[in-house]
Amino acid sequence: MNKTHIYNSLLSIVIVLFTMTMFFSCADNFKRVQKIGVSENEPIGVAENINLKHTDSGRVDLNLLGTKMFDFSNRDFPFYEFTDGVTLYVYDEENRKSIIVSDYAIVYDKTGLIDLQDSVVITTHDGNILKTEQLYFDRNKEWVFTNVPVTFKTEQDIINGNGFDSNKNFTNAEVLEVTGIISLDD
Repeated sequence: MNKTHIYNSLLSIVIVLFTMTMFFSCADNFKRVQKIGVSENEPIGVAENINLKHTDSGRVDLNLLGTKMFDFSNRDFPFYEFTDGVTLYVYDEENRKSIIVSDYAIVYDKTGLIDLQDSVVITTHDGNILKTEQLYFDRNKEWVFTNVPVTFKTEQDIINGNGFDSNKNFTNAEVLEVTGIISLDD
């Protein structure tokens, strides 16, 4: 065998090994390559003037409005952040509208929870008003709740308490650990 033939054979083997190494190393890094330029702490997208509607049997039962939404669906536990607040319209079966407004909100898709924070105000379809600093809306169970202090104003009373629990239509509303004065019928 001559030197040229040995050199060409070694060169061919090196090229094949190099190509195989490159091929297999690229396959493992595909996800990393997709994330180039996207910081793990940054949203994957930003949307403005959001108008999300949820329907049940062809009828709108929830309508969420927000001026700015940050999309963190690239996280292990994805969420959507509304830093400028939201307005959530909740419709009952008779199409009566209750309104929940907050200065900040986070929507967790996996759990169906909406975490409303900072100056949360609920105005029910019959005129009752609840004020608190944090409130959860469970879309799956259609339930509203909190364990922080609340003020619930009805036509007759102002009720203070350390929590609130209700169905989404506010027909089964309960202020927990009541600390205010309540009028009772005889």
